[in-house]
Amino acid sequence: MASPRLETYCCPNRDAATQLVMTFQPKVFCGVCIGSASISLLLTTLQLLPKKGQSPRKMPKASSSATILLLISACDILGGLGVIFRSSVWLGFPGLIANISVVNGTDIWPSAFCVGSAMWIQLLYSAGFWWLFCYAVDSYLVVRRSAGLSTIVLYHMMTWGLAVLLCVEGVALLYYPSLSSCEDGLEHAVPHYITTYAPLLLVLVVNPILFRRTVSAVASLLKGRQGIYTENERRLGTEIQIRFFKIMLVFIICWSANIINESLLFYLEMQPDINEIPLKNIRNAALITWIIMGVLNPMQGFLFTLAFYGWTGWRVDLKWQKREIPWESMSSSTAGENAYPSPVNYQSNIHDPKKISTTDSQQTDEAISMLSEGNTSGDDRLARSSPIYQGW
Repeated sequence: MASPRLETYCCPNRDAATQLVMTFQPKVFCGVCIGSASISLLLTTLQLLPKKGQSPRKMPKASSSATILLLISACDILGGLGVIFRSSVWLGFPGLIANISVVNGTDIWPSAFCVGSAMWIQLLYSAGFWWLFCYAVDSYLVVRRSAGLSTIVLYHMMTWGLAVLLCVEGVALLYYPSLSSCEDGLEHAVPHYITTYAPLLLVLVVNPILFRRTVSAVASLLKGRQGIYTENERRLGTEIQIRFFKIMLVFIICWSANIINESLLFYLEMQPDINEIPLKNIRNAALITWIIMGVLNPMQGFLFTLAFYGWTGWRVDLKWQKREIPWESMSSSTAGENAYPSPVNYQSNIHDPKKISTTDSQQTDEAISMLSEGNTSGDDRLARSSPIYQGW
């Protein structure tokens, strides 16, 4: 799981609240983390592998949305591997944890492992938060026709730059002036917790707003496509809205326990003695949410693939044939009566309203297909049954 408490525990003079959760049944907690991360890693990989029985059709050009979805899954996989590695070492070498509590300038490996593994997990999951934010931004820009593959470079710069900057800055302030002599008190740790939870709160607050505006823009695009808004177009817009809802639902399920746990621990830290009897229920709630975090945080990778692609099945095709994502078929031209012509240049056809209308129509179709890219559920049948998409 991912929590700023992991870095705080690396300080020999850690606070009492961190000591409470990190020393509560450590073997059970590490076992839970290993089990949850291993299951998520296995199922996520299974979800992303190509499946048998799917006809290998020619894939259209990649889009920024498809790339971002794969990068989110990659961050979850790498973060899960970090959870498995850290928990396995803690289970296999219990003395390593005890050495962290002792200020020993000659033995730096326990502290180095503690800091390195914690930063790896935090960095990967924080990057996943930033990529999820970029996905919401990209979805909105796509329907506004302001995004494309060229913007993926900007997303990389923002995501990895901010993730590394916030992670390094937070840890540097936490371990000031040195790892062996961290400053006491809650104040010096606050910046570390802010830099950890800032991208998480950003996704919780901003992504629903962007998704809502994107859905409204999709409805406008579908209405303007042929000047009508039929039942099929309404169902298509609803499917995109449901997909956004599932993404946010998974995110809230996996990370709400972190926010609750951190709030409880901060409250305990502000008390003179966290072992007082009136605080028993709060301590129990903090320990329960701590275990829940160990289960839900690593499971985000698998649950996100369900939200992105649906259940893709068990039959894996190891031949690695390129296959077309069903929704992407909406943006590819096909021969026939209703097929759309190849893209035209606006400048060369500025006086031809018919060609401009055709180009706008195709751009609208491509924008919709990018938003729904990767969905392998019954939405493909919906798209093919729509009169608007008969030519795809």
